[in-house]
Amino acid sequence: MSANTAPIKWAQRSDSLYITINIPDVKDETINLTDTELHFKGTSESKPYEVNIKFFHPIDSEAKGSSYKVLSRSVQMQVLKKPSEKKDDDDEEFWPRLLEDKLLEKNQVKIDWDRYVDEDEEAEAGGFDTSNLEGGNMMGGGMPGMPGMGGGMPGMPGMGGGMPGMPGMGEMPGMGGAGDAPMDMMSMMKQLQGMGGMPEGVATPHGTPFKGKLSGGGDAADSGDDSEGDLPDLE
Repeated sequence: MSANTAPIKWAQRSDSLYITINIPDVKDETINLTDTELHFKGTSESKPYEVNIKFFHPIDSEAKGSSYKVLSRSVQMQVLKKPSEKKDDDDEEFWPRLLEDKLLEKNQVKIDWDRYVDEDEEAEAGGFDTSNLEGGNMMGGGMPGMPGMGGGMPGMPGMGGGMPGMPGMGEMPGMGGAGDAPMDMMSMMKQLQGMGGMPEGVATPHGTPFKGKLSGGGDAADSGDDSEGDLPDLE
């Protein structure tokens, strides 16, 4: 069965086009947008439809603002125009028609009067109301609302930076970097002394419980010579 040609209506601003494929309950749609052409296929009320058009001027098919959405009574899309390479070329901001083929335009395309504004009225009217396109599909630059995979998910730092609020292992006090030699017990005890002392009952490197403060406080070992008398006999 040959596909039917879907009717189109359109409006424009100096930087964009608003195109409506005017068929209801579209299913199984495929849309291919290039800088010069638009190709659409889909079914409506069990009938196949298609659109194959070439634009009057190039558009920007990779622009993030180009998107479409299938609604209950139509397929609507906003397409951004490609900026003119000519300087001071204001005459080309508003196109005289949508299609390169003037005859095809007469048979297939109508003006969307609900969105139409004259070139002189654009500054007052502003851009298109794109509320109908919210939650739709991007036609270039990735899906809406999803950042590029390389940038990481929102609110989560890169894996190499560690989880929020947790220092990297190399930054924990007393641990040292991964390439450093392990810290001996006495050095750790000295650091704990500087942080307010070491709890009683913690075993020393010699295996005896620690009491009081470390060197400088007068308690516990008192003197390095006397502490040797508390050591268990070696067999």
